[in-house]
Amino acid sequence: MTVVPLVFFSLFASTAGLGDLKKIGILGGRVIVYYLITTAVAITIGVVLANLVKPGVGLKMAASGDVEAILGKVNKASPSLVKTLIDMVPSNPVKALAEGNMLQIIFFAVLLGVAILAVQGEKREVVITAAQGLSEAMISLVNMIMKIAPYGVFALGAGVVARHGIKVLSNLLVYSLVVVAGLLLHLILLLSLSLYGLGRIKPWEFLKKAREVMVFAFSTSSSNATLPLTMRTAEKKLGVPGYVSSFVLPLGATINMDGTALYQGVAAVFIAQAYHIPLTLSAQLKIILTATLASVGTAGVPGVGIVMLTMVLTSVGIPVEGIALILGVDRILDMLRTVVNVSGDLIASVVMSRFERE
Repeated sequence: MTVVPLVFFSLFASTAGLGDLKKIGILGGRVIVYYLITTAVAITIGVVLANLVKPGVGLKMAASGDVEAILGKVNKASPSLVKTLIDMVPSNPVKALAEGNMLQIIFFAVLLGVAILAVQGEKREVVITAAQGLSEAMISLVNMIMKIAPYGVFALGAGVVARHGIKVLSNLLVYSLVVVAGLLLHLILLLSLSLYGLGRIKPWEFLKKAREVMVFAFSTSSSNATLPLTMRTAEKKLGVPGYVSSFVLPLGATINMDGTALYQGVAAVFIAQAYHIPLTLSAQLKIILTATLASVGTAGVPGVGIVMLTMVLTSVGIPVEGIALILGVDRILDMLRTVVNVSGDLIASVVMSRFERE
């Protein structure tokens, strides 16, 4: 109910909110490419770690429908990468929205967001304001749903343990440790390669100056709620010029979700392993592509990452009901991945300042 409209309106509003593409120029191109690269690296780390550790192996989950039907669905949903890229362009956007074809929805929302920037005057502002309002309305709906989520988590978790035994909890521990290890590895890579290699700031100096932001991000699980503190820290403590921070950080809070993308990669592979669904190389590349694009439309508020995960699972035919396995530990992982998301935004602002010779 929430995934399609949330993805569409969030993506459209964030793309249209970039402003005049000519004015954004080189800075906009650099930061968007940087964000997409770091997100793709993050989810690749997650997928590789999940394949190496295999946290879902040993579970005996069965989805609705027989195994042959599920495997057929996976094979059908996992065409070649070239066909996936071609199929991203919808022949009918309304049909794509009705059928929940997420890659086509993402493509159309971004393209429409760019197109609206060519419209001049009040008409453009009315459309952008409406899209932003609808995006916020969908986030409010997600928040309403998340208020009753603990009761659902209790029931789903109890049902899973009752059917499959206490062993499922040990698998969840391994799954959580894989996510945490991936987040730490990605943060270390960002600190060492991006921050020190490109931004010329020592990692421990950054950690000292950014610790308040990290603690706030951990406690709120929200990139958006942390944004004012993130911008103040970038300008006052890290020396990032205002015009860079005011563009890079709000954009990052919208489209740069390294931690969320990494978690989605681990979760997708974990659930596939739990259901004994073999993932081909093509399917795993599709997970990387879909999660990278999904992170662009992931709102910076608590709980939305789990909604976006349904889109990643659907893209390769993994049973969506497998999310019940990981809901019980999602809150603490949400707090940790938000720290990585916000830290990535701050590091990007430092790197972009360096490129701007500021």
